[in-house]
Amino acid sequence: MKLDTPRVAPLQADQWNDTVREILRPIKDQQGEVPNIFRTLAHHPNLLRRWLVFGNHVLFKSTLPARERELLILRIGWLCQAEYEWGQHVRIGRQTGLTNEEIRRIKTGPDAPEWNERDRLLLKATDELHQDAHISDATWQGLSKYYNTQELMDVVFAVGQYNLVSMALNTLGVQLEEGVPTFANT
Repeated sequence: MKLDTPRVAPLQADQWNDTVREILRPIKDQQGEVPNIFRTLAHHPNLLRRWLVFGNHVLFKSTLPARERELLILRIGWLCQAEYEWGQHVRIGRQTGLTNEEIRRIKTGPDAPEWNERDRLLLKATDELHQDAHISDATWQGLSKYYNTQELMDVVFAVGQYNLVSMALNTLGVQLEEGVPTFANT
């Protein structure tokens, strides 16, 4: 974690106004508890409401297969050293079929020899977007063998969304919930 304590403390349920309760109710109903990221963003209800629309597209309505989406998210979380993002998506990644070995290998990146071409290209695209805010022609052409235009766009927007989220998590000091995987134990 970049910060040991939050710069913006997550709001407790008794601090939520009616708007925040309305926004967070579906999350609480689905997950039982509201994760720290949402309770932190509850300080800015209008931002939270609007961000959730885009975040829900990337996470739940993307044209990318879930496993491949999680490969992108974990890699950008690692590159940004966003431990909260990493931990949450290790759990999600496992649910989508990523193995513990693959999750560990994401830290090494596209140069790990065990990746197949598709996974290597996804990781390379993430690295290029992080480094240069651009996917090279060679990587784009390689990805084009596997993905249509909408899927390629979803690659860019998934990496961009989770780069943004990583910046917010790191800067606001959002802390891991108990039991969430860390960099050290994955």
